[in-house]
Amino acid sequence: MRRPGQIEGMSNALPPKFDITRPEIERVVAAFYAQIRAHGVLGPVFAKHITDWPAHEAKIARFWASAILHERSYDGNPMAVHIQAGNVRPGMFSVWLDLFDTVLKAGLRPDQARAWSELAHRIGRSLRAGVVDRNTLPGGVPKLS
Repeated sequence: MRRPGQIEGMSNALPPKFDITRPEIERVVAAFYAQIRAHGVLGPVFAKHITDWPAHEAKIARFWASAILHERSYDGNPMAVHIQAGNVRPGMFSVWLDLFDTVLKAGLRPDQARAWSELAHRIGRSLRAGVVDRNTLPGGVPKLS
């Protein structure tokens, strides 16, 4: 019997981090990026780098399926991509997470939204530390060298 999120013919050694299916992940990702494209602050940041939205959404769905369902379908380095973007600023992570939480709450059961939000916030803290905080001294002073 296939577990939720498990791709036919692919066995996952670990159970999902929480109860969610691959179609639910894909639906949340699509809804989130619809909000991103319309967002006054985040929209232009993403638009500078993404020319093929369906391909980007599919890649991000693979990222989340890997992180939640333990699928082995994602191949990428989010930290490197966000560092190389060059236009990711300190306040953007909290705006991104707030928007993501809104989409989660609107599209999932409360237990799913809560579990995914906790994971997203953990990942967000890590990305922020690697992307933004690595160029900042204590007190928020930018590193100049």
